[in-house]
Amino acid sequence: MLNVTDLRNGTFYKEGKDILLVLTYEHVKTGRGSGNIKLKTRNIRTGAVTEKSFITGARVDEANVEKEKAQFLYRDGDSPVGEFYFMDPVSFEQFAIPAQVIGDQAKYLKEGLEVILIVSDGEALGLELPMSLVYTISETGPGEKGNTVSNVFKEATLDNGLVVKVPMFMNVGEKVKVDTRSGEYIERVK
Repeated sequence: MLNVTDLRNGTFYKEGKDILLVLTYEHVKTGRGSGNIKLKTRNIRTGAVTEKSFITGARVDEANVEKEKAQFLYRDGDSPVGEFYFMDPVSFEQFAIPAQVIGDQAKYLKEGLEVILIVSDGEALGLELPMSLVYTISETGPGEKGNTVSNVFKEATLDNGLVVKVPMFMNVGEKVKVDTRSGEYIERVK
């Protein structure tokens, strides 16, 4: 059992059969009474984000969660029913993870990408991507001279199929850095 005051951003705990990830932690003390702990959590299995409130002395079940490195190999099948194949970089063992576990993060996966899998009792619950990744523009409108300073954007399709807004001066074949949390263009990569 964990005391709720030990929970911090990025920690996991169990509620019934669900494993929750703490997104935000706030300790609120008002007047004479005991303090309250307010959490914003994400259910690892369903992806649902909820707000929880506990009194200071409350206890929650500790989740048995491990983080393991893996390398993405390839995707087999269509989105809702397909599987994603990964490899353990130490043992070179290959394993499949269902598409519903990967969810929206599938659009960022590219062959050879190193990720961190969130595993509990031998079951993959999700994955952590690097904060930003570099992709090559495979399709976009024509670049225009003189638009290097303005903040005018156009749509570009990247080599992994992701569509992002990039500055007008970007052309096909150039590399861009993309934020994996928001899916937005960060900067041009030389």
